[in-house]
Amino acid sequence: MRVAPAIVLSEEERERLRSWSRGRSTPHRLVLRSRIVLRAAEGLQNKEIAAALGTEPDTVSLWRRRFRIHRLAGIERDAPRPGRKPEVPQAVVDRILRKTLEERPRGSTHWSTRTMAEEVGVSRETVRRVWKLYRLQPHRTRTFKVSKDPEFTEKVRDVVGLYMDPPEKAVVLCVDEKTQIQALDRTQAILPLRPGLPESRTHDYRRNGMVDLFAALNTMDATVITEFHRRHRHTEFLVFLRTIDDAVPEEFDVHVVSTNTIAYGGGSAATPGSASISRRPVRRG
Repeated sequence: MRVAPAIVLSEEERERLRSWSRGRSTPHRLVLRSRIVLRAAEGLQNKEIAAALGTEPDTVSLWRRRFRIHRLAGIERDAPRPGRKPEVPQAVVDRILRKTLEERPRGSTHWSTRTMAEEVGVSRETVRRVWKLYRLQPHRTRTFKVSKDPEFTEKVRDVVGLYMDPPEKAVVLCVDEKTQIQALDRTQAILPLRPGLPESRTHDYRRNGMVDLFAALNTMDATVITEFHRRHRHTEFLVFLRTIDDAVPEEFDVHVVSTNTIAYGGGSAATPGSASISRRPVRRG
């Protein structure tokens, strides 16, 4: 008959095991393991311990062996497990990534989960999981433009300086534009919302021309100065600057932050995305 190896406890280990075996808030699995080791230290065999504690001999053998190898840490925590094997081979994952990053589907602008699944021979859910894991979004694009303005660095430094070190007795205004706003009117009256029916309007409309909106945001109190114009030229922009000048008290300097596109009236020589600033007060009168 096979005899289980003996368990010898130090006084500290014995006290810790007794505390675990009696603790009311101790997890049940740790209580059972502690009692197994304590009885093993008394010289009992696995079958005897299993019968006394109402468990299986294999369970007793497992935790007896774990304690001999790892001592208290061996029964306090479960052994690490290898986990489930990956369902998708790494070669398939690599193929999905390569095609997503380097190729485009024939006749389309970007991959979808359906087209990629058909191309690689996996399910759409598999493609979705791979894209989510590697944070790939083939359907999204982002635009950018690098400024070619030779004074771009100086202008950015000026703009950032206004926010990092605001001047005294001055007003900082961020100016922007919204061009070609269409003034539309429906050909018939709009029917209001009613119970069970949404708001209704005719499918066709009349064009009443277009307007340009100029707006200046006060960065201190979030007030907005606005003005509408029928045309979009430097003349209208200068008129709006005079409106800003009239709206700001005399004792304040005016600093305007805008893009070159606005400052130059939207001409082809403008550099979209760059920033221009006037350090001196706008001329009054």
